[in-house]
Amino acid sequence: MFQGLGAQRLVALFAAGWILFNFPLLSLWDSETRVFGLPLFPLALFVLWAVLIAALAWVVEREPDRTRRPGEAEH
Repeated sequence: MFQGLGAQRLVALFAAGWILFNFPLLSLWDSETRVFGLPLFPLALFVLWAVLIAALAWVVEREPDRTRRPGEAEH
């Protein structure tokens, strides 16, 4: 299904999610600060989660590259 650049982007999104939701970076948001009356930690979790889902949707729903090499047959 995914080959080349699309597969690399999916792997990069997985790695970004793994890093963003792991201890060292996730602890940056753990404070008593409030944004619009909401605690920063859960707000940051949901925003990061939404950004990863939006990026995943962009990668999956994106049109495949239409460029072909000279002499390559169309599938």
